[in-house]
Amino acid sequence: MKTVYLSLGSNIGGREENLRKAIESLAAADVRVLRESPIYETEPVGLADQRWFLNMVAETETALFPLQLLTRCATIERDLGRVRTIENGPRTIDIDILLFGKAVMRTARLVIPHPRMHERRFVLVPLADLAPELRHPVTHRTVRQMLDAAPPEKLRRVTP
Repeated sequence: MKTVYLSLGSNIGGREENLRKAIESLAAADVRVLRESPIYETEPVGLADQRWFLNMVAETETALFPLQLLTRCATIERDLGRVRTIENGPRTIDIDILLFGKAVMRTARLVIPHPRMHERRFVLVPLADLAPELRHPVTHRTVRQMLDAAPPEKLRRVTP
């Protein structure tokens, strides 16, 4: 079993309900959800003219291989109504693999660790709630160190 950190976000419809449904679907799909971060409301990155996101991170455990997990996440996204039209655009749910154990991989479909996680406070803040001393397998910086160096971004905690 590998420990995997997933970032989840939603800005269409019942955002918090979308996050809960995604967590429930993951838990029923060869993935054991160990812990969940608080939920944060965050300003959109890339395409500013859209509703703010709710974001969180889930610490999970799985026996799936990375590409199998990616496929599972894409299926959950599709089942929850995600339609990919505009890059960085609105979405019912987005599930990204941030870290997969200590794995480092780069394929056309998947890059682990997530290539932009160190730039995104909406990922690093909830990840730091769960694992502030966790180290990036390439840079060896802790989540806390990456968060300290990340560009500013507006966000506020929604749940305890």
